[in-house]
Amino acid sequence: MAVQSVQMLLVEDDDVDAEAIVRAFRKQKIGNAFTVVPDGIEAFRALRGEGDYVRLPRPYIILLDINMPRMNGVEFLQELRQDMALKHSIVFVITTSSRDEDVVAAYNEQIAGYILKSRVGEDFINLITMLDMYWRIVEFPSEAAA
Repeated sequence: MAVQSVQMLLVEDDDVDAEAIVRAFRKQKIGNAFTVVPDGIEAFRALRGEGDYVRLPRPYIILLDINMPRMNGVEFLQELRQDMALKHSIVFVITTSSRDEDVVAAYNEQIAGYILKSRVGEDFINLITMLDMYWRIVEFPSEAAA
């Protein structure tokens, strides 16, 4: 079975953090396509193909920050899980927030994992290795089944 090319949707309002994540993937020679958006509202536009966005093709993984303007990560997750076309999206939270309320709220919305940026480190190598193995091992639903 061939490994599918997994699209990455990075929802991150901090340009430095976003660039560090994308650069770390490239440094590890992982060439997944990235769409980077600054908040939950723009993430929905990318997922739905609204405005200037072409709809993000499946399979995809969402890397989500919690602390963002306009629509924060928890609000995004709550709306995502209510959307029949998007509710099965795979989401990993990558954030600076270690608040118990944020961790619990995110897991209540069926995220795949909650990762603190401070534990990942500057080079994101452990995170990238984990994600690389995740999409190589996990079977994603086909576009038609989703």
